[in-house]
Amino acid sequence: MDLTPRQAEILDFLRRHRDEQGVPPTRAEIVAAFGFRSPTAAEDHLRALERKGVIELRPGASRGIRLLERADEYLSEAVQLARREAANEASLPLVGRVAAGAPILSDPNVETRIPLAGDFFRPRAHFLLRVQGESMRDAGILDGDLLAVHQTPEARSGQTVVARLEDEITVKTLRLKGAIAELLPANPDFSPIVVDLSRESLVIEGLAVGLIRGGFGSPLVR
Repeated sequence: MDLTPRQAEILDFLRRHRDEQGVPPTRAEIVAAFGFRSPTAAEDHLRALERKGVIELRPGASRGIRLLERADEYLSEAVQLARREAANEASLPLVGRVAAGAPILSDPNVETRIPLAGDFFRPRAHFLLRVQGESMRDAGILDGDLLAVHQTPEARSGQTVVARLEDEITVKTLRLKGAIAELLPANPDFSPIVVDLSRESLVIEGLAVGLIRGGFGSPLVR
């Protein structure tokens, strides 16, 4: 069912008034609750809700508004959606192995959601990436860590980035020299990755902003 945000608010008000007061509101009470300039505005919204099959209007009665079964179904769905959205706000998607060519936050890449709000980190984290390998060991980023990532296509030299090279995702420190980008490991056992930006594509998926290890989150020390 497709209700406008205002229609959904009015429908919720009708139900709450009915449940709390035992009767539906009058047009005047709707006007007062929503700050409409005249009863006509309230009546227009009620007529729209009636056309959409969620209420029935009874002519000649000041409280002649009856919520139909579809109204309760819609409001139940809306509550569930609001709860899901609230849960998503308080959690971060965990990205494991990234499928070739797929956006990093596409469903096949997301293993689960971790109950940690993105604004725990600064700047805000948008997802967590499971670290694989020891190439950033000396920067304190270890195999199996969950790296908090602020999603952005832009990065400055010296920042720790999540980058995509063709179909591979890597975590490295970015160093820019004109048209040359170097992705530097923090482990002498690994070699830098050199990218000629005039001939090759380098996609920045985001900036590393924190770590989770053993269930504890912390900002990334720079």
